[in-house]
Amino acid sequence: MPTPSNTLRIAVLPGDGIGTEVTEATLAVLEPLAKRHGIGLAFETLRAGAFCYRDTGTAMSEETFAAAASADAILLGAMGWPEIRTADGTEIAPQLDLRFRLNLYAGVRPFRAIPGVPVALADPRARDIDLVIVRESTEGLFFSRDRGTVSHDMAEETLRITRPVTEKLARFSFELARRRAEARSGRRAEARSGRRAEAHSGGRPEARNRPGVVTLVDKANVFRAFAFMRGIFAEVAAEFPDVASRSHYVDAMALDLVRRPWEFDVLPTENMFGDILSDLGAGLVGGMGFAPSADIGDAHAVFQPAHGTAPDIAGRGLANPTATLLSAAMMLDWLGARGAGQGFADAAAELESAVDGAFAAGLRSPDIGGRDGTAAVARAVAQRLRPGG
Repeated sequence: MPTPSNTLRIAVLPGDGIGTEVTEATLAVLEPLAKRHGIGLAFETLRAGAFCYRDTGTAMSEETFAAAASADAILLGAMGWPEIRTADGTEIAPQLDLRFRLNLYAGVRPFRAIPGVPVALADPRARDIDLVIVRESTEGLFFSRDRGTVSHDMAEETLRITRPVTEKLARFSFELARRRAEARSGRRAEARSGRRAEAHSGGRPEARNRPGVVTLVDKANVFRAFAFMRGIFAEVAAEFPDVASRSHYVDAMALDLVRRPWEFDVLPTENMFGDILSDLGAGLVGGMGFAPSADIGDAHAVFQPAHGTAPDIAGRGLANPTATLLSAAMMLDWLGARGAGQGFADAAAELESAVDGAFAAGLRSPDIGGRDGTAAVARAVAQRLRPGG
């Protein structure tokens, strides 16, 4: 088969532990998916991570960084290993270097109740969970990475929030909420025309009818930096009169993500708050194995599962690749939105629907009490990509 004229180069960084396993499983699904839609994906595997650091003294060489930065997108597995640390005791995390060096300010963390996957809450409305945490990924408390000071009597870190990055984060969040509302409206039209719309909303009309809402998560009642952040969001909100705007203190949000998560849509927040709330969000919809993510900037993007390297199950074929598969779907959608062609967007939608269909049909990975390991999940999803699947 000839190479499609719209072939894009994807830098693949499998990383460590189960990162290599879920990446391999995802590539095995992406290759036939690309052929089905006539899109070109050229994968270049690059080495980085904790074991790379152990073997070479660097977690990510400049050659690897340059190759990743020049690619059309970056697909990353998981990196880090508890026993491999830097001299100051911190874990190896070259994925953070990518965020800072490529200015990937928007950490997109979607959480959606997948058909057939058990959710944490007994309330039937939990099947309507469909929210996105947008974690600012270059500033906040993480600005202090490698900059903190430690003395015999005190350790000090610096939280930084700047106007330029906050404005970008705000506009990204409002534009995302607008696109999500438009997508829900499109699914309502599909439902009226008799086509299926249940895969993304659990079939509930109230889930499909939600307007776009951006809820800033901060601690503006205590810290000047967050009051500053809130003020900037209010300014940007005026540019999007069609999208509702709210604010929520982070402690109250932690409570309400347990009490009523189905009421939220897009939740932008500071780096550390987003880091913590993202794990809570994953717990609501089945665990970290169902938590995809993307770190997006103006010119680059990294797509990766939100989970870690899981040393306890690494090498056993038990890792759930769903988060990586859904991250790959986000990658295809992002590429399509940047002009790669409708085929990329169509492939993204089909991959997401294939995941939903596989679990709705009874697929069960070990993290939710089943026996379908890494390869079995990938096979089940791939089978859904075929006609009649």
